[in-house]
Amino acid sequence: MSALPADPTPEVRLAELGRVIGLCRNCDLVLGRTQAVPGEGHPRAMIMFVGEAPGETEDRTGRPFVGAAGQFLEEMLGDIGLRRTDVFIANINKCRPPGNRDPQPDEIEACVPWLHAQIATIAPKVICTLGRFAMNTLIDPYLQISKAHGQPVERHGRLYIPLFHPAAALHNQHLRDPQLADMRKVRDILQQRGWWSDASCCGDGATTN
Repeated sequence: MSALPADPTPEVRLAELGRVIGLCRNCDLVLGRTQAVPGEGHPRAMIMFVGEAPGETEDRTGRPFVGAAGQFLEEMLGDIGLRRTDVFIANINKCRPPGNRDPQPDEIEACVPWLHAQIATIAPKVICTLGRFAMNTLIDPYLQISKAHGQPVERHGRLYIPLFHPAAALHNQHLRDPQLADMRKVRDILQQRGWWSDASCCGDGATTN
């Protein structure tokens, strides 16, 4: 990583992380990717959403959650009065696995330090994991998403809330309403903790990827 200012702002640090992630060669996923997808959103977001890995559209555009699953994520955010620019959206893996297969353990191990660096920079109060891979990587490897979704978990002074991956509703319409309900739980939990008034205060359009 190139030299940063003595006290870089989150914007500067995230931009540098994004640049270095784009150069990463830590695993073989680099061989089949079009480009890395570091993540995007507000550099001081209170809520961070973490999915599994980029898909075909994300690989082509370099932006996370911009396909059909991303549209549903935006719908869920809108349902509780938030926008993409109010949150930060990223993935466990920054490169698309071939054929959208599941990321392998060694690929996750190679890539997750980038995510931890982003989390340390943004310092969100809440991290919502999207799908089982993000949940098992960041919260507990033994949790089952069918049982754990919507249930907050404290880890290292931060609140984690596992959610179904937005793509789940595209494959099973019966999950649509539970997913919307879980997103409302996120809002309710923040309200109970007195954080909700700040959840969209930084949504001024700033974005870093």
